[in-house]
Amino acid sequence: MVVASPGDNGLATVADIDERGGSATWVRCDVTARTDVRRAIDAAVGATGGLDAIVHNATSRRSSEPIELERVTGDLWHDHASVSLRGAYYCAVEAFPHLQARRGRLVLMTSPAGMEGSRTLPVYGMVKAALRGMAKSLAREWAPAGVTVAAVSPLAMTPAMETAFAEDPELHARLAAAVPMGRLGDAETDIGPVVAFLIGDGARYITGQTIVVDGGRYLGL
Repeated sequence: MVVASPGDNGLATVADIDERGGSATWVRCDVTARTDVRRAIDAAVGATGGLDAIVHNATSRRSSEPIELERVTGDLWHDHASVSLRGAYYCAVEAFPHLQARRGRLVLMTSPAGMEGSRTLPVYGMVKAALRGMAKSLAREWAPAGVTVAAVSPLAMTPAMETAFAEDPELHARLAAAVPMGRLGDAETDIGPVVAFLIGDGARYITGQTIVVDGGRYLGL
Protein backbone atom coordinates (compact mmCIF):
# COMPACT_ATOMS: atom_id res chain seq x y z
CA MET A 1 0.00 0.00 0.00
CA VAL A 2 1.12 3.53 -0.76
CA VAL A 3 -0.04 6.45 1.37
CA ALA A 4 0.16 9.70 -0.57
CA SER A 5 -0.07 13.09 1.12
CA PRO A 6 1.37 16.57 0.57
CA GLY A 7 2.60 16.78 4.17
CA ASP A 8 4.73 14.64 6.45
CA ASN A 9 1.61 13.50 8.32
CA GLY A 10 1.52 10.61 5.86
CA LEU A 11 4.45 9.13 7.76
CA ALA A 12 2.28 8.81 10.87
CA THR A 13 -0.32 6.94 8.86
CA VAL A 14 2.31 4.55 7.55
CA ALA A 15 3.63 3.96 11.07
CA ASP A 16 0.11 3.20 12.27
CA ILE A 17 -0.41 0.69 9.44
CA ASP A 18 2.92 -0.98 10.13
CA GLU A 19 2.18 -1.24 13.87
CA ARG A 20 -1.03 -3.11 13.06
CA GLY A 21 0.76 -5.67 10.96
CA GLY A 22 0.28 -4.08 7.56
CA SER A 23 2.85 -2.74 5.14
CA ALA A 24 2.81 0.74 3.66
CA THR A 25 5.06 3.29 2.04
CA TRP A 26 4.66 7.05 2.10
CA VAL A 27 5.04 9.20 -1.00
CA ARG A 28 4.83 12.98 -0.91
CA CYS A 29 2.09 13.91 -3.35
CA ASP A 30 0.15 17.05 -4.17
CA VAL A 31 -2.82 15.78 -6.19
CA THR A 32 -3.04 19.09 -8.05
CA ALA A 33 0.32 18.24 -9.67
CA ARG A 34 0.04 15.50 -12.28
CA THR A 35 3.71 14.58 -11.95
CA ASP A 36 3.23 13.98 -8.22
CA VAL A 37 0.25 11.71 -8.86
CA ARG A 38 2.19 9.79 -11.50
CA ARG A 39 5.11 9.35 -9.11
CA ALA A 40 2.83 8.02 -6.36
CA ILE A 41 1.19 5.55 -8.72
CA ASP A 42 4.56 4.44 -10.07
CA ALA A 43 5.68 3.87 -6.47
CA ALA A 44 2.67 1.64 -5.83
CA VAL A 45 3.22 -0.33 -9.02
CA GLY A 46 6.91 -0.69 -8.25
CA ALA A 47 6.26 -1.90 -4.72
CA THR A 48 3.53 -4.42 -5.51
CA GLY A 49 3.86 -5.20 -9.20
CA GLY A 50 0.56 -3.59 -10.12
CA LEU A 51 -2.31 -1.35 -9.04
CA ASP A 52 -5.50 -2.91 -7.70
CA ALA A 53 -7.22 0.22 -6.41
CA ILE A 54 -6.85 3.92 -5.86
CA VAL A 55 -8.82 6.03 -3.37
CA HIS A 56 -9.03 9.79 -3.91
CA ASN A 57 -9.62 11.27 -0.46
CA ALA A 58 -8.21 14.76 -0.93
CA THR A 59 -10.16 17.93 -0.35
CA SER A 60 -9.34 21.59 0.18
CA ARG A 61 -7.96 22.47 3.59
CA ARG A 62 -10.51 25.27 3.54
CA SER A 63 -13.48 22.94 3.06
CA SER A 64 -15.02 23.68 6.45
CA GLU A 65 -14.90 27.48 6.14
CA PRO A 66 -18.49 28.84 6.05
CA ILE A 67 -18.94 31.42 3.29
CA GLU A 68 -21.65 32.92 1.11
CA LEU A 69 -21.32 32.42 -2.62
CA GLU A 70 -20.91 36.11 -3.43
CA ARG A 71 -17.91 36.26 -1.08
CA VAL A 72 -16.08 33.34 -2.69
CA THR A 73 -12.77 34.52 -4.12
CA GLY A 74 -11.02 33.21 -7.17
CA ASP A 75 -8.33 31.70 -4.98
CA LEU A 76 -10.86 29.82 -2.84
CA TRP A 77 -12.69 28.48 -5.90
CA HIS A 78 -9.40 27.44 -7.49
CA ASP A 79 -8.30 25.61 -4.34
CA HIS A 80 -11.53 23.63 -4.04
CA ALA A 81 -11.67 22.75 -7.73
CA SER A 82 -7.98 21.91 -8.00
CA VAL A 83 -7.81 19.53 -5.05
CA SER A 84 -11.17 17.81 -5.45
CA LEU A 85 -11.68 17.78 -9.22
CA ARG A 86 -8.30 18.19 -10.87
CA GLY A 87 -6.81 15.83 -8.31
CA ALA A 88 -9.44 13.18 -8.99
CA TYR A 89 -8.96 13.62 -12.75
CA TYR A 90 -5.19 13.16 -12.47
CA CYS A 91 -5.67 10.08 -10.28
CA ALA A 92 -8.05 8.62 -12.83
CA VAL A 93 -6.06 9.23 -16.01
CA GLU A 94 -2.74 8.19 -14.50
CA ALA A 95 -4.15 5.09 -12.80
CA PHE A 96 -6.38 3.75 -15.56
CA PRO A 97 -3.82 1.74 -17.57
CA HIS A 98 -2.69 0.00 -14.39
CA LEU A 99 -6.24 -0.53 -13.13
CA GLN A 100 -7.25 -1.96 -16.48
CA ALA A 101 -4.42 -4.49 -16.29
CA ARG A 102 -5.71 -5.74 -12.92
CA ARG A 103 -9.47 -5.06 -13.42
CA GLY A 104 -9.15 -2.68 -10.49
CA ARG A 105 -11.17 -0.12 -8.58
CA LEU A 106 -11.38 3.66 -8.26
CA VAL A 107 -13.10 5.13 -5.19
CA LEU A 108 -13.89 8.83 -4.88
CA MET A 109 -14.81 10.32 -1.50
CA THR A 110 -17.77 12.67 -1.78
CA SER A 111 -20.17 14.19 0.78
CA PRO A 112 -23.86 14.64 1.58
CA ALA A 113 -23.22 18.29 0.61
CA GLY A 114 -22.79 17.06 -2.95
CA MET A 115 -26.27 15.52 -2.95
CA GLU A 116 -28.46 17.80 -0.84
CA GLY A 117 -26.39 20.99 -1.09
CA SER A 118 -25.03 23.21 1.65
CA ARG A 119 -26.16 26.72 2.55
CA THR A 120 -22.85 27.58 4.21
CA LEU A 121 -20.41 25.61 2.02
CA PRO A 122 -21.57 26.24 -1.56
CA VAL A 123 -18.28 25.57 -3.35
CA TYR A 124 -17.64 22.43 -1.32
CA GLY A 125 -21.09 21.19 -2.28
CA MET A 126 -20.42 21.94 -5.95
CA VAL A 127 -17.16 20.04 -6.22
CA LYS A 128 -18.47 17.08 -4.23
CA ALA A 129 -21.49 16.88 -6.55
CA ALA A 130 -19.13 16.96 -9.52
CA LEU A 131 -17.26 13.96 -8.13
CA ARG A 132 -20.50 11.97 -8.16
CA GLY A 133 -20.94 12.87 -11.82
CA MET A 134 -17.38 11.82 -12.49
CA ALA A 135 -17.96 8.45 -10.81
CA LYS A 136 -21.04 7.80 -12.93
CA SER A 137 -19.37 8.85 -16.17
CA LEU A 138 -16.22 6.81 -15.58
CA ALA A 139 -18.29 3.81 -14.49
CA ARG A 140 -19.92 3.81 -17.92
CA GLU A 141 -16.68 4.38 -19.79
CA TRP A 142 -14.55 1.90 -17.87
CA ALA A 143 -17.03 -0.95 -17.42
CA PRO A 144 -15.94 -2.72 -20.64
CA ALA A 145 -12.38 -2.69 -19.27
CA GLY A 146 -13.53 -4.37 -16.06
CA VAL A 147 -12.69 -1.34 -13.91
CA THR A 148 -15.29 -0.24 -11.37
CA VAL A 149 -15.80 3.25 -9.98
CA ALA A 150 -17.71 4.16 -6.83
CA ALA A 151 -18.19 7.15 -4.57
CA VAL A 152 -18.51 7.10 -0.78
CA SER A 153 -20.46 9.74 1.14
CA PRO A 154 -19.50 9.51 4.84
CA LEU A 155 -20.73 11.21 7.97
CA ALA A 156 -17.87 10.85 10.43
CA MET A 157 -15.61 12.70 12.80
CA THR A 158 -12.80 14.45 10.95
CA PRO A 159 -10.38 17.27 11.82
CA ALA A 160 -12.65 19.63 9.87
CA MET A 161 -15.64 18.45 11.88
CA GLU A 162 -13.74 18.96 15.12
CA THR A 163 -12.99 22.53 14.05
CA ALA A 164 -16.67 23.10 13.34
CA PHE A 165 -17.60 21.73 16.77
CA ALA A 166 -15.09 24.08 18.43
CA GLU A 167 -16.75 27.03 16.69
CA ASP A 168 -20.26 25.82 17.50
CA PRO A 169 -20.29 23.76 20.75
CA GLU A 170 -23.92 22.74 20.23
CA LEU A 171 -23.36 21.35 16.74
CA HIS A 172 -22.27 17.89 17.90
CA ALA A 173 -25.45 17.33 19.89
CA ARG A 174 -27.62 18.59 17.02
CA LEU A 175 -25.97 16.28 14.52
CA ALA A 176 -26.07 13.26 16.80
CA ALA A 177 -29.78 13.86 17.45
CA ALA A 178 -30.44 13.92 13.69
CA VAL A 179 -28.79 10.53 13.13
CA PRO A 180 -31.13 7.58 13.75
CA MET A 181 -28.22 5.56 15.14
CA GLY A 182 -27.53 8.38 17.61
CA ARG A 183 -23.90 9.14 16.85
CA LEU A 184 -21.47 10.37 14.24
CA GLY A 185 -19.47 7.71 12.47
CA ASP A 186 -15.91 6.75 13.22
CA ALA A 187 -13.61 7.15 10.23
CA GLU A 188 -11.68 3.97 11.00
CA THR A 189 -14.34 1.55 12.18
CA ASP A 190 -17.43 2.80 10.30
CA ILE A 191 -16.13 4.31 7.06
CA GLY A 192 -12.88 2.40 6.48
CA PRO A 193 -14.50 -1.04 6.20
CA VAL A 194 -16.88 0.22 3.51
CA VAL A 195 -14.00 1.57 1.46
CA ALA A 196 -12.11 -1.70 2.00
CA PHE A 197 -15.14 -3.60 0.70
CA LEU A 198 -15.43 -1.40 -2.39
CA ILE A 199 -11.82 -1.98 -3.39
CA GLY A 200 -12.10 -5.73 -2.86
CA ASP A 201 -13.39 -8.60 -5.00
CA GLY A 202 -16.76 -8.60 -3.22
CA ALA A 203 -17.62 -5.28 -4.89
CA ARG A 204 -16.76 -6.35 -8.43
CA TYR A 205 -20.38 -5.88 -9.56
CA ILE A 206 -20.87 -2.44 -7.96
CA THR A 207 -20.09 0.54 -10.15
CA GLY A 208 -21.33 4.07 -10.62
CA GLN A 209 -22.97 4.12 -7.20
CA THR A 210 -22.63 6.53 -4.29
CA ILE A 211 -22.52 4.54 -1.07
CA VAL A 212 -23.92 6.65 1.76
CA VAL A 213 -22.41 5.73 5.15
CA ASP A 214 -24.12 7.97 7.68
CA GLY A 215 -26.04 6.02 10.31
CA GLY A 216 -29.30 6.85 8.53
CA ARG A 217 -28.90 10.64 8.66
CA TYR A 218 -29.82 11.18 5.01
CA LEU A 219 -32.42 8.50 4.36
CA GLY A 220 -33.87 10.47 1.45
CA LEU A 221 -30.69 10.49 -0.63
